Amino acid sequence: MLKSKLTAAVLAALAFGYASATLAATDATPAPSSPQDTSSTSQSDMQSDEAKKAKKLEAVTVTGSLIPQSQVETAQPVISITAEDMKARGFTTVAEALQQASFATGSVQGPQDNNSFTTGAQTVSMFGLPVGFTKFLIDGRPMGDFPGLYNGSDIFNNLSNIPQEMVDHIDILPGGQSSLYGSDAIAGVINIVLKKKVDAPVIDVRIGAFSDGGGSSQRISLADSFNVGAFNTMIGVQYEQKKPIWGYDRDLTKQYNLNGTTPPTASRDYLVLSGLTGKYVFLDPNNCSTVAAGYGGTEQKQYRQGRGYYCGSQYSAGYATLANKDKTANLYSHSTFDVNDSLQLYGDLLYNYEEQRYTSGSNTTFWGTSVATAGSTAGYFWDPNAGDLRLMQKIFTPEEVGGFSNIMSKQYESSYMLTLGGKGHFLENWDYDLGFTHSDDQLTNRDFQRFTGPIETYFANHVMGLQQGTYAGYPQFTPNYAALYNPVSPSDFRSFTGYTTSHAKTWDNMIRGQVTDQALFHMPGGDAGLAVVMEGGNQGWDSSPDPRLLQTITDINGNTQSYVYGTSATPGAGHRSRFATTGELRLPLLEQLTMDLSTRYDAYYVDKQTVDHTTFNVGLEYRPFETLLLRGRYGSAFKAPTLADEFQRPSGYYNSVTDYLNCARLGFSPAQAPTKCPPPYDSTQYHGETFGNPALQPITAKVWSYGFVWSPIERMSFSADYLHWNISNEVVQVDPDKLSKTEYLCDIGTLDPKSGTCAQAFSLITRGPGKGNLLGQITNIDTPKLNLANEEVNAISASFNYVQPVGAFGQLALALSYSDLLKHTTQDFIIDPKINVLREPFYSTDFKSKANGSLTWTKGDWGATVYFNRYGSTPNYLATVLNSYEAPGTGKLAPWILYNASVTYNPMKNLALSLLVNNLFNSMPPKDDSYPGTTNSPYNTDNYNVYGRAVYLEAKYSFGGSAK
Repeated sequence: MLKSKLTAAVLAALAFGYASATLAATDATPAPSSPQDTSSTSQSDMQSDEAKKAKKLEAVTVTGSLIPQSQVETAQPVISITAEDMKARGFTTVAEALQQASFATGSVQGPQDNNSFTTGAQTVSMFGLPVGFTKFLIDGRPMGDFPGLYNGSDIFNNLSNIPQEMVDHIDILPGGQSSLYGSDAIAGVINIVLKKKVDAPVIDVRIGAFSDGGGSSQRISLADSFNVGAFNTMIGVQYEQKKPIWGYDRDLTKQYNLNGTTPPTASRDYLVLSGLTGKYVFLDPNNCSTVAAGYGGTEQKQYRQGRGYYCGSQYSAGYATLANKDKTANLYSHSTFDVNDSLQLYGDLLYNYEEQRYTSGSNTTFWGTSVATAGSTAGYFWDPNAGDLRLMQKIFTPEEVGGFSNIMSKQYESSYMLTLGGKGHFLENWDYDLGFTHSDDQLTNRDFQRFTGPIETYFANHVMGLQQGTYAGYPQFTPNYAALYNPVSPSDFRSFTGYTTSHAKTWDNMIRGQVTDQALFHMPGGDAGLAVVMEGGNQGWDSSPDPRLLQTITDINGNTQSYVYGTSATPGAGHRSRFATTGELRLPLLEQLTMDLSTRYDAYYVDKQTVDHTTFNVGLEYRPFETLLLRGRYGSAFKAPTLADEFQRPSGYYNSVTDYLNCARLGFSPAQAPTKCPPPYDSTQYHGETFGNPALQPITAKVWSYGFVWSPIERMSFSADYLHWNISNEVVQVDPDKLSKTEYLCDIGTLDPKSGTCAQAFSLITRGPGKGNLLGQITNIDTPKLNLANEEVNAISASFNYVQPVGAFGQLALALSYSDLLKHTTQDFIIDPKINVLREPFYSTDFKSKANGSLTWTKGDWGATVYFNRYGSTPNYLATVLNSYEAPGTGKLAPWILYNASVTYNPMKNLALSLLVNNLFNSMPPKDDSYPGTTNSPYNTDNYNVYGRAVYLEAKYSFGGSAK
């Protein structure tokens, strides 16, 4: 199949992109093509048929196919980001490059979520789908899982420590890809291709700082390639360190919201609340003067409208980190050894070490009666002297803790990925590749904690006194209220605080063999190609929290409490083996029409059970004329249950639920039951238990897409694709309230009592003995993870590339990208209606659309790029609370547009100097006046950031080669 004008036009239009990157990344000694190394060109033996040799050399293995081919554009849309793109557009990390891409429309947690489960990790959501629905590859091999759980439940991949200077390019495949890449490839595949050689020893140094302060960084990388006979190797190292950004570094987050729906409300650092009146009770005889030194002298007597007086600071929440303190070191090597013309041995090692520090500041550094003292009664105790129910709270200031920078939580991650193998060719047209890959990721979290026994003893001795029995079910105390308004010394603070140390790890072993024939037989459009893959291996996950997080103690008042104040954890561990086989057949039916067929069978062996699934894909490429490609795909995708979903250990809890079945028998509808049904059925206390489920089945999806690539003139290309996902059997934890409603619907016959849904509901709810027409009271509810939810997404993805020479003024290159979510519906439970998350903002704050583009000018030793990124509208805060765009005060925020700029100058061949400015105009998140005055972060931290303008200076020097 000869290279078409379309291919030539695309290659020209991507002159600064994927095509050049592919050539730059080739091995010093070409080897047979392999999906393990998407940047290697194929090589043929010395054959008598020179035409076959030339044709085979022309073919390149690209992400999205196992068969080398000459066409750049195929039935599979591919988005590529080169190392040159990342630098010119100002991206300072791989995570940033992916998160700013137009396909990354989903909200994701990150460092600004300083009290989340994975503050030290970064990831991406493709088209608003869950982060675990994207398959990440490094050089075509599955990337190891991060040991921490996203949002406390999902296994995912961490992008924060991939060495940017070792990356050659990144290929993104939107849409389901399981027929080639297996589990997780529902939203798409992201393949990070690392460099395979450098022309000469090279050193790259970069320093950066933010114009508003904090976050300064320094990075250095070194790389070299050398050959010794048949042995070729590249070695690279990178080290980077960053200072944190604190809330007080930014005007928007240094104090409580000045433009909210309520007046700015200082933190309630010293608070007494009446449970009978709902008002604050101010009992400091010194009017906060004894604590006035707190928060840099800003602690003072405050008034909250409608509530009353207390001691607090308008600036307390600024003492939390928005960006982590970070140190990262990476080592990368790629080596090959040519045994003979038919065999090349290879080995790859990527090692990463990252150390991060962060704190949520005063948000989680407090003592209050709501945690332990009167935790069983929502924090309220009875004071007989006052004749009132009271709640008390004390938030520690930086002066009391000895500075929040000295009590930061710490995360240490050490990971590596090692691959050893051999590849070559046999017979006339067959290539083979056999390799072993092992990945290992170990995580240690040292989290700053308060310990229940010591902190309760301290406040019992200084403020509360001992419990004096109970009154009407409430614990009874007669506190010394004046003592609450005294600062705690740093030494006393240290006496009831410290660190817990928790460990988690993941590991994965994979043996993979592939054979490929690019010319299996001849067809009217050319040679058919075949690739067959077999994989086998095992994987494991282990989460081992600090033992104290699982323990209880008896406090000074004789009550059973968690060892760690207000904090617990759930351990889990498990492993499984797996097997997969893949086949791909590429059929050039006609000169203009090509079909690509692929199928894959995956089997997982879990707890003496087999969980398996088969996926397929049919792709068509039609070229009615040389400058136009029409393409389409239809197939399936899947995601195996995660090890955390399968092996999370049991965790018990107590809660309350409405007994809809018994309330209905008493004459109350589901709408009336929570408020009008008599006790105990209106709110029945039960013991719940959640746990992993080894019997979970795969999440499945039907996927299809269609689109075109058009190159009307030389050096110009335009592509657009429509993508569809219909996802079933998503794993969710059972909701007790919905389970109770399901039981009721089964009881009245709305749902078939003999159905699997009803049998499941009946089995998960345990009741005591019944009486008359009523069933027994609910005593226990099991809430395991089950395959229950469904999701449907329609989206479009488009791009435009154009390169225009401008004579003596050099050359201009324009690149534009756009994505838009047209439909996104979810259904968590069978009795739930489908939710249109694009119109119901309570359920999603994702961007509906994103667009970005760059204009690059080059001439001789100079180059400059201007880049923009337009984030579409999202719901304002009040819309997410009220789940409405119609209620007063609700609405959508204005688009957020950021600009980056860079200039590179080569004063000599082997030296490149660059200036990069990110967020050129220091743009802050869109103004959202619907937030209340009780927050210091009046923006959605999962969508926006307040980092502002950053300036970087970079120098690259090549010892003997070119720095361009």
